[in-house]
Amino acid sequence: MTEPTEQPETQVASHRRELTRRRAILAGGAAVAAVGIAGTLTEGGAFADETASDTEACYQLTTETTEGPYYIDADKLRRDITEDQEGIPLLLSLKVIDADTCKPLKDAAVDIWHCNAVGIYSGYEDMSSGGGGTPPTGAPTDMPTGTPTGEPPTGGPGGGGGGHQEPTDDERYLRGTWKTDKHGRVAFKTVFPGWYQGRCVHIHVKVHVDGEWTDAGYEGGHTCHTGQLFFSEESVLASAEVEPYSTNTTTRTTLDEDTIYPDNGTEGGLLHLKYLKKHIDKGVVASLTMGVAPDETHDSTDTMPGAPSASASSTAS
Repeated sequence: MTEPTEQPETQVASHRRELTRRRAILAGGAAVAAVGIAGTLTEGGAFADETASDTEACYQLTTETTEGPYYIDADKLRRDITEDQEGIPLLLSLKVIDADTCKPLKDAAVDIWHCNAVGIYSGYEDMSSGGGGTPPTGAPTDMPTGTPTGEPPTGGPGGGGGGHQEPTDDERYLRGTWKTDKHGRVAFKTVFPGWYQGRCVHIHVKVHVDGEWTDAGYEGGHTCHTGQLFFSEESVLASAEVEPYSTNTTTRTTLDEDTIYPDNGTEGGLLHLKYLKKHIDKGVVASLTMGVAPDETHDSTDTMPGAPSASASSTAS
């Protein structure tokens, strides 16, 4: 009989070494995933296991906040909203649940929009108060293209940051809409937002339900959540050392100074962030579970405590 080439003890040790090697590879892969923002977004949301938690507290509504004046109805159905904008790569991974039942909301339409690295909003370049370089001047050359497919934005006083303002140009960078998967998750590829006068760093978000996805876009339904997503002061300070953020000369409003952030942590939209502290320029993964009331309608509100008046907030939302 031929003797085995390895004794049982040797085989066990070899097996343990192989398991350790595999764990190291998996751990390294997870670390790369957490900062490898340039990777392709998957149907279920890139890096969902790394950025979204199923253990978030349920039965907790995410705070409604003002829409602000710069919302443009969902006319860009996409997950990569970066276009040609410079900045720190950001992967935003959101999970939308029914706050009463904790069940995920499938096929909800999630809108996000935010300013670029120097504080400028697309569609409103002539109106934005960015602090990097020279803002665009002159009259807009043409009107926005495309026909809105959802509910029109609310207008007038109290309609969100002094009421909705009509776009001044046809730029649409850093804006997009996509649907949640069966787990209620959706992911967007973008850049870390900058800041402008009177506001801390933030991303606007809307959740629409009961509509229909068609070849033309998302139609019908209603808006069940209007909110804003916020970044820790530590992450913003780190971003301010990186170009083009470092060129922004506008005095920055901190998270504590902001009049719209409700100061209630993740319930108020404070994002969970993952990045290399000394190399934030490599990319950031931001995640949050949002509890919404799908049967309610929340287009926008300026009635939350501490929110600025309509007259004071038209350029700071």
